[in-house]
Amino acid sequence: MKWFAMILAVWGLAGCASQPASGSLDDNRTQVMTRAEAIAKVHTELAAAYYGRGQYAVALEEVATALKFEDGYAPAYNVRGLVHMQLLEDKEAEADFLHSLRLDPGSSDTQNNYGWFLCQRGRERESVPHFLEAVKNPLYSTPERAYVNAGVCSEKAGEMKNAELYLRRALILQPNMPEALVGLADVSFVNGNYELAKSYFTRFEQWTGTPLTAANLWLAVRIERKLGDDNAEASYALQLRKNFPDAHETQLMLQVQ
Repeated sequence: MKWFAMILAVWGLAGCASQPASGSLDDNRTQVMTRAEAIAKVHTELAAAYYGRGQYAVALEEVATALKFEDGYAPAYNVRGLVHMQLLEDKEAEADFLHSLRLDPGSSDTQNNYGWFLCQRGRERESVPHFLEAVKNPLYSTPERAYVNAGVCSEKAGEMKNAELYLRRALILQPNMPEALVGLADVSFVNGNYELAKSYFTRFEQWTGTPLTAANLWLAVRIERKLGDDNAEASYALQLRKNFPDAHETQLMLQVQ
């Protein structure tokens, strides 16, 4: 069961991926389950757990078992879509997400995951409506994750006002949410509001529970450079060179020094 909690946490950001708890695999289903559906649910949850551990072949086997018992079980197609997405089998992933949504259009998890798939494949403007559809469901346990995804993907699409709007909505729902804070730091930097960018980034550092990534450090370097804080810039630059010597961000930093 610990595995189930882990994968359900991954689903809400799909990305950004992804690391929220998103609720049950089929929290929109209110009818009494048949025996076949109950068995399909168990195997789908096992598939999700194996997906979270990177055991994609086993995850696909569990999905196949689930669908043998109930071929109309929407969450199974959602999980299989995630596996295909991870394997870069985009045609199969999209087909599974769309089929899952045809079976259960009210599934916030699937709306969020399909939206993230589209965003990651360069279809940012197509992705945002799916995130916004996800948050319409009052039973969705992590709408702030869908708002973060909508903000990140709106920024990728160059829609900075919408990006800021969605990221702020995420913070309203979950104050000091690290993903929203760093997103707003980035948006503020792009908008030229460097003091605000630093404020958001400082809060992000305080609340994130993981080490700073190369992208985080490169953002911090650029913020401090714009503000003229040489000591802070040097500190972040040192971390970037030391921890990520081969990263793209490191190469960018060295090119502009």
